[in-house]
Amino acid sequence: MLSKYTKESGITRSISPHKLRHFLFTWLKKEGLDDALIQPFSGHKSRQSLEIYSTLSLADAQENYEALIKNFPI
Repeated sequence: MLSKYTKESGITRSISPHKLRHFLFTWLKKEGLDDALIQPFSGHKSRQSLEIYSTLSLADAQENYEALIKNFPI
């Protein structure tokens, strides 16, 4: 089913249920949803296990970096 809908949407990269799940929980964390609210849906026993979804890419950090570096005291 997932393969059918990815093809229909024009997505050419391989998407597995695990990748989709990881993307969802990463996105929820980036949107600021509290770990306590994500945990029941993730199936993880502890909130610490949700840390894997907190990894940010350089692109995610770039906007904040550029805003702050302007005020660097040098």
